[in-house]
Amino acid sequence: MPTEQQYFENAKPLTQYMDDMTTKKEESFSIYEQFEVPADDEFIELLKEKAPHVLAITEDWCGDAMMNNAIVRRIAEAASLDVRAVYRDENLELMDQYLTNGGRSIPVYLLLNSDGEVISKWGPRAEKVQQFVMEGRAKFPDKEDPTFEEVQKAFYTQMSKEFTDNKDFHLAVYEDIRNNWLQALQK
Repeated sequence: MPTEQQYFENAKPLTQYMDDMTTKKEESFSIYEQFEVPADDEFIELLKEKAPHVLAITEDWCGDAMMNNAIVRRIAEAASLDVRAVYRDENLELMDQYLTNGGRSIPVYLLLNSDGEVISKWGPRAEKVQQFVMEGRAKFPDKEDPTFEEVQKAFYTQMSKEFTDNKDFHLAVYEDIRNNWLQALQK
């Protein structure tokens, strides 16, 4: 099996990945255009100094990826980082090493040091966003209920709108990534 660094070397730059999106592209670019990296010299300067590579495991149909990739791209631009993306469904051997609660939840971002070693895994969601999703899902009726699919679909529509428009969620994603990566880079 290839190493994470080898996956990175063969991966698509995040900018190209976003340009090639066929699903949720407009929403992802809307987030990208709205979000500005907060003034944060410590984090951005440390990223510039350490120059880690970031490998994203993602798919363009994923709502979390739609939001998180746009924010990671902004961070990468602010710190001149190289971020590359692989498609989860084409790279299950890699994905299966980075499961979340036993599932193939995406996106996952692997922070690689200069030796190509994984020093951090972040994803698929910020805690504040996870709380919103869990509260929404708690309101679903049982799967056998005839209204289940309707309720689920309505929530996913609301979730996609929140992910696109909710600036508090965008900031929560940034802060969650910042805290995770700062900790890994300061070791």
